[in-house]
Order: sequence, then structure tokens, then C-alpha cells
Amino acid sequence: MNIDRLVFAIAGVFIVSSVLLSIYHNQNWLWFTGFVGANLFQTAFTGFCPLAK
Repeated sequence: MNIDRLVFAIAGVFIVSSVLLSIYHNQNWLWFTGFVGANLFQTAFTGFCPLAK
């Protein structure tokens, strides 16, 4: 598994876990989901990923 696939796997785990936490614990976990999504969005345009560097 290369670093690109690992980054996407970790991002997916973060998103799924934060959505589940927002359902079962507190709705504020959706802020974390938005943060991960925003990082994925900016990575698509800039090519810079904080997790991969």
C-alpha cells in the first residue's frame, strides 16, 4: 500500500468515525468531518496534503 492509498484510507476512517460519533455522542463531531472534507478538497487543487508530508 503506497502513501496515497494510506492517506485516503485514514481520511475515510476519520469521516466514518466522526459521523458515527455525531450520531451517537454529540453533533459537534460534524465540525471534524467538515475539517477532513475541507483538507481533501484543498488537496485536490494544491497537491499538498498535511497528512502525507
